[in-house]
Amino acid sequence: MTGLAEVEVPPVALERLASLLPPERVERIGAYASAARQLLAGRTVWNVSSTARGGGVAEMLHTLVAYAAGTGIAIRWLVIGGDQDFFAVTKRVHNRLHGVPGDGGALDAAARATYDATLARLADDLVDLVQPGDVVLLHDPQTAGLAGRLRERGAYVVWRCHVGLDESNEWTQEAWGFLEDLVAPAHACVFSREEFAPDWVDRRWLRIIPPSLDPFSPKNAEMSPEEVEALVHRAGLVVEGPPLPSAAPLVLQVSRWDRLKDMAGVLEAFAVHLDDLPPDVHLVLAGPEASGVADDPEAAEVLAECRDRWRSLAPSARGRTHLVSVPMDDLDANARTVNALQRRATVVVQKSLAEGFGLTVTEPMWKSRPVVAAAVGGIRDQVEHGVSGLLLDDPRDGAGLAAALASLLGDEDRRREIGRAAHERVRDHYLADRHLVQYVDLFTQLLDADGA
Repeated sequence: MTGLAEVEVPPVALERLASLLPPERVERIGAYASAARQLLAGRTVWNVSSTARGGGVAEMLHTLVAYAAGTGIAIRWLVIGGDQDFFAVTKRVHNRLHGVPGDGGALDAAARATYDATLARLADDLVDLVQPGDVVLLHDPQTAGLAGRLRERGAYVVWRCHVGLDESNEWTQEAWGFLEDLVAPAHACVFSREEFAPDWVDRRWLRIIPPSLDPFSPKNAEMSPEEVEALVHRAGLVVEGPPLPSAAPLVLQVSRWDRLKDMAGVLEAFAVHLDDLPPDVHLVLAGPEASGVADDPEAAEVLAECRDRWRSLAPSARGRTHLVSVPMDDLDANARTVNALQRRATVVVQKSLAEGFGLTVTEPMWKSRPVVAAAVGGIRDQVEHGVSGLLLDDPRDGAGLAAALASLLGDEDRRREIGRAAHERVRDHYLADRHLVQYVDLFTQLLDADGA
């Protein structure tokens, strides 16, 4: 796809979410929904992203658009297309915002020309749809170059960046240099953590809005034990390793096939420290089918590297490790399979080297699973070490990962207590009502500042 495509999201009534909330939150979200309908009457709220499937941004947008539409707000979601060269450039920017060089290519004039040419083609179609006074949320580096044309059109433009690194280095500086004049026309910027925002972002219009999840989505809804077993034993799911065991404890990491998620590092740590773990525990590394995420050109390469590494393991380790590729042709089936894997897991890992937020941490926490995760990015905001999960100070510390896993796998009571606290943490801080309230506050401030 090289143009614009609209994602159709059926509206969902807020009452469904209200069934999980205490009375004061139900009352608040009702008041905000009423205020938003009045504020946005006659306007459309647009979301523009680079993919409708694969990764946390797409999943979060499905939730937020559905609930916002359920309040009666006019809200639409468009996905931009691009060729291989465009997504190679944006993946390079993505990696460098996380502090690593990625493919090592340049963010030079040629890269900028590739980026600009793609968005120039898309902008003409977009401004024909957006009306003056509409509100447009542009998501991540792939869409930043649309801000100028949309502001000229008379729209209120918010750039929402879901990635970043707490500490600046030469790579982050290069990426922010590439993006600065593209983002400058936006009226406001939204980040998941304040530390992610570069110095040039106007702090008067910087907002910190962490992501959220939908407990009723196929990714998170309750499942029967029978459905869990049927889904995790689907034919063709495992691409390397024996079939998943029916009863043995499972350590699971679910993520995109991205080097920053360090799937290979998890595999290495498990294999090297196999003797330090219970003799019946298995490791599952699961990610989306590698060709199913349009804006991630490295996925197939990373999966191939993990498969090669698995084949080099000793037979004892190969027998207890499993690489899973979850099909992307049916998004509901994909989500339900991930849900089942997380519910089947004894402990869930997220050993990311860098992380914007990490919904793959939020999801198992909601399911009351204990999580062992790297203390990077938004994971640090979600997990209270020793209370709602365990954090690794050094994301590359394989021995530390094995020790944390061993401490949980050998103590069922501790797993249960951490899982309970994890569920409560998500309920209190990371459901969509908080997310929607923060956006309504921002939209109110934008329109009030302009006298609209």
